[in-house]
Amino acid sequence: MSTTAASLFVVPAELEAVLRETDIILPESRAHLYELAFMSEENDFLEVAYEVEGRGTVVEATVARCKNGAAVNYTEPYMRRRDPEAMVIADDLPTDKVRYQDRFKNEFGPVRDASFQWLREQERLIVLPFLSGDKDSGCATLLVAPDNAGFFVAGLADLQGFIPRDQIPQAFKPEAVIYLVPPFRHTYFNGQQIVVHNRLPGMHELFSFNLYPGPSAKKGVYGILLNIGEREGWTTLHSSAVRLITPYDNEFVIMHEGASGGGKSEMTQAMHRELDGRIVLGENTITGERLYLELMDTCELHPITDDMALAHPGLQKDTTRLVVKDAEAGWFLRVDHLTEYGTEPFLEKLCINPPEPLIFLNLDGKPGSTILLWEHVLDAPGKPCPNPRVIMPREFIQNIVNESVRVDVRSFGVRTPPSTRENPNYGIIGMLHIIPPALAWLWRLVSPRGHSNPSIVSADGLGSEGVGSYWPFATGTKVRHANILLELMENTPGTRYVLIPNQYIGAYHVGFMAEWITREYMARRGSLRFRPGQLVESRSPLLGYTLPSLRVNGQEMPRGLLCVHEQLEVGIEGYDEGAEILHKFFLNELDQYDTPDLNPLGKKIIDLCRRNAGVGEYMDALPQ
Repeated sequence: MSTTAASLFVVPAELEAVLRETDIILPESRAHLYELAFMSEENDFLEVAYEVEGRGTVVEATVARCKNGAAVNYTEPYMRRRDPEAMVIADDLPTDKVRYQDRFKNEFGPVRDASFQWLREQERLIVLPFLSGDKDSGCATLLVAPDNAGFFVAGLADLQGFIPRDQIPQAFKPEAVIYLVPPFRHTYFNGQQIVVHNRLPGMHELFSFNLYPGPSAKKGVYGILLNIGEREGWTTLHSSAVRLITPYDNEFVIMHEGASGGGKSEMTQAMHRELDGRIVLGENTITGERLYLELMDTCELHPITDDMALAHPGLQKDTTRLVVKDAEAGWFLRVDHLTEYGTEPFLEKLCINPPEPLIFLNLDGKPGSTILLWEHVLDAPGKPCPNPRVIMPREFIQNIVNESVRVDVRSFGVRTPPSTRENPNYGIIGMLHIIPPALAWLWRLVSPRGHSNPSIVSADGLGSEGVGSYWPFATGTKVRHANILLELMENTPGTRYVLIPNQYIGAYHVGFMAEWITREYMARRGSLRFRPGQLVESRSPLLGYTLPSLRVNGQEMPRGLLCVHEQLEVGIEGYDEGAEILHKFFLNELDQYDTPDLNPLGKKIIDLCRRNAGVGEYMDALPQ
């Protein structure tokens, strides 16, 4: 079998030796992949374990066969979220990321050789051929994994698709290979999640030294796409997108970008309601007062992308608007917001009774049971894991949009903390801000990671994910990506930009409600062109324009949620202190982009921020 497998692929000598010397499994179907997650049809529970020198057998994860899918749980809470410091670069090509040698004080070569040796020593390996990105013209890629990591392979196949054994073209020549070597996180890296990118001529090697799919199966593939785009002058945007069909049968497309936890998945989700159908617009964190909204006739949602949107030049034809297409075959959905039955009925029904079994992570599941989305595994007694996930194939989702789409509005989500006069912070962003393209570019350069992020291992506070919010996954240089993002905005002047907070607006906890309400507003309005007087400049220039009045279905939004300084709990003093926190953050983050390689227009826009210029100057710098 191994000789046959090796003959199918045109691969480097090191990989060819692995394929010839090891028994190889080539998945035949999605059902076959699901069985590989348990290693055999007889297994209902599997411990995914490896021998580690000096430690003996280490169990990394367990896999339970449940009625609706596989419940995957990691033995260490640390492994249940992506470590933002996982990526290192082993090659000598241009990069602003940490190089392997600088971090570990050694060359990567010996670990690379040891990885191939470890793979050759395995009794069986699973080899998965797939196309990274577009299913028809994406980057030819292979995953090479130990056979007891079948859940990882099945998850990647759902995320990116795969080529079944009987459909693999002869002389399949991958441009990228992911090598999964889980025990090396203990052998060489003190238990850390480490993903090593090694960009060679004609080959992008990715060595995944951990079993959590976030930094490798998910974001590792994203890094491969970003590397291709960096070479060719285009990008894959970190965004969700949804086509809304209004109650009046009009169509409107919103693309929502932002750092992890910024509300991308939520943009494609239905609005959450109370049992009586009411909508909680917000709750005052000081007084406990709740603001309610009546809105029964909402827009129909047609999801387009969840996390990765290809913005390839081939799509940007005959239009002034941005055109995008999903770069994934399945979505890595976080369900931490589901804490009880009935919160999101469509998703709950789909996961409890799916067309085919699903892969669940960080959710409680015993063999033979039904995995419930609100039963999150505990990181510690009384402390649910903040990052429960389900991998959902796109084809299972109702009203999914498979073609490329023109984007009417690019929104940017910011995860904000509570902010008051007594405890000022950057949670001063109103429910909806209209921002000029130049400001939109700056927000994507700094990409605040934001308050209480559930997706990654991080400290609280105002951190940054950098260019386009996809910088943690990119392998090259920040300025190169900043230029690509700016050029894309220059070439798509027909698409508008807005800023939307989530979690808190001043003293009010709003969750993702601002996103859902303004989604309805923008779609029903149909355009973000305003008459004179309908917009006012925000008190903080970084927040562009404010709507002093916003009405949805005849109901006026509370003015304090639009103009945060008008909240009694915040006031002008609390607002201005929060604005200063935000401005200092921008200045600190933008300095690194001011290099000779930066587009001259980009330098001009950064200079506007340095002198706290007015919104009109940003509009003049990059007109719509």
